[in-house]
Amino acid sequence: MTKRQKEQALLLSKNEIAPGIFDIRLHTERIAGAARAGQFVALYCKDESRLLPRPISICEIDRKEHAIRLVFRVAGKGTEEFSRMEAGMRIDVMGPLGNGFSKKKETALLVGGGIGIPPMLALAQELECEKQIVLGYRDALFLQREFEAYGTVSIATEDGSAGTKGTVLDVIQNKRLHAQTLYACGPLPMLRALKQYAAEQGIECQVSLEERMACGIGACLGCVCKSKEIDAHTNVNNKRICKEGPVFAAEEVEF
Repeated sequence: MTKRQKEQALLLSKNEIAPGIFDIRLHTERIAGAARAGQFVALYCKDESRLLPRPISICEIDRKEHAIRLVFRVAGKGTEEFSRMEAGMRIDVMGPLGNGFSKKKETALLVGGGIGIPPMLALAQELECEKQIVLGYRDALFLQREFEAYGTVSIATEDGSAGTKGTVLDVIQNKRLHAQTLYACGPLPMLRALKQYAAEQGIECQVSLEERMACGIGACLGCVCKSKEIDAHTNVNNKRICKEGPVFAAEEVEF
């Protein structure tokens, strides 16, 4: 059975966990059985005027209960539609899509920023190693307590309302956090800073890139990023974030 097949998933629950941030659980035996940290799913709107699916990272994978958890920010009419759905409804979903994190059995530094925080929770649960976790927020906090079960958590906020006032890199440098592998997901300025930091420290760095997507399966070339190597599909220095990514070795891509 192809993992690109669209199916109807049952909405088990929906909660608003921060202003404009929604948490949903979907029952989907096939996707929950195949997914891994760093991958995403494509959700389809019921409103037929919105043809393209919305890509949302997988926050948690519950293989025992055959469910996945998605945490997303309302950013347009599509995600607004999902935020208004209620438990018991069904939603068309395709996945799991993309490539996830390559898990190492070494000390790990997990860094999430904004809506890049949710996929790091699935990774924190899957990694079998010592973990330091740094979460960066603009204002309202979410999910931070759930990370505490998997490692030491540090927080950065832009306004200083919680944790360190500043960036995730400020936290890493101020606390002198170090690990053999750095995993990160968040806005591009954060990823650029972490890529440079990892290079300076000589540590492995994997980044999950956030990007607007159209097809979600690599056919439309609507979500490419520059790469060091020539891509076999396009024959140019591009990588498709939805297909070759969203997770890349930091040195493999330019952003």
